[in-house]
Amino acid sequence: MVKLTMLARVTDGLPLAEGLDDGRDVTDIELYKHQVKALFKNLATGQNEPSRMSIESGSYVFHYIIEGRVCYLTMCDRSYPKKLAFQYLEDLKNEFVRVNGAQIETAARPYAFVKFDTFIQKTKKLYQDTRTQRNIAKLNDELYEVHQIMTRNVQDVLGVGEKLDQVSEMSSRLTSESRIYADKARDLNRQALIRKWAPVAIVLGVVFLLFWVRTKIW
Repeated sequence: MVKLTMLARVTDGLPLAEGLDDGRDVTDIELYKHQVKALFKNLATGQNEPSRMSIESGSYVFHYIIEGRVCYLTMCDRSYPKKLAFQYLEDLKNEFVRVNGAQIETAARPYAFVKFDTFIQKTKKLYQDTRTQRNIAKLNDELYEVHQIMTRNVQDVLGVGEKLDQVSEMSSRLTSESRIYADKARDLNRQALIRKWAPVAIVLGVVFLLFWVRTKIW
């Protein structure tokens, strides 16, 4: 079954549309969404990935197509026919280009095409049951073959990007910790100065007070 659908602009990874009720029955759906966003980020940094690919991740498979600077991606059960997944994406692509093609490059905010979810939901329902006559006919359609579409593992695809993210996160953490240590060092220096000069200040204060009292008495 189709579990997740997301569209993003390839040039900068900006999310354009998403199946809004997708993934409610998927454990760790946020993990898979994170992987999708990492994939979009890799594509935006110029990773030379094929225009059509399947990526295995846990119990699911991401299938995507890239065309017209847009990545159309869906996540399905491993048992879901690859051929139907890509035909589902083709249907989404054709409609999205027809309706929103002129606005793709000018979109400035995430999910600018949220209304496209209506078409995603309608189309997803058509592809959910692989046993319908319509989908059986599509599976038997020899004009649309997917045998040559590469299948890879998510660790292989995102490995480099994930490592870069980890290095960046570690660098940020070290920078933050350095600031904390610097603040603590300043506090310790301040306390050391106080301990060093406080007795002197107290003695001078007492002497000044005695001198003041003496002048008042005399």
